[in-house]
Amino acid sequence: QVQLQESGPGLVKPSQTLSLTCTVSGGSITANYYYWNWIRQSPGQGMEWMGAIAYRGNTWINPSFKSRTSISRDTSKNQFTLQLSSVTPEDTAVYFCARGGRDSVTGWPDPLSEFDYWGQGTQVTASS
Repeated sequence: QVQLQESGPGLVKPSQTLSLTCTVSGGSITANYYYWNWIRQSPGQGMEWMGAIAYRGNTWINPSFKSRTSISRDTSKNQFTLQLSSVTPEDTAVYFCARGGRDSVTGWPDPLSEFDYWGQGTQVTASS
């Protein structure tokens, strides 16, 4: 059974960089052919896919976040990390990590509906 657990600060000040880590157990983040995703849900909004890192380490970022988002990993700890810079109050949301695969047609990560394992989510508030 694969388990994912998000960790990071619950409060971040505007203009700062948010850093969240997802720790994976029960499966390796380098295992073929999985993609490891970050998603968020803002108050009153639907789920928003932010980006993913693949089993080979290459990354995909939602164009809406591309200028201020990076995703990296530490294979020795079986973790992957989201960094979101220049945070504003609009970045207040519950942030989730999840496992998915690759869309064979587009070559991009699978849509959210195809994700099979999710973390419980972590609330992040961007406020001074």
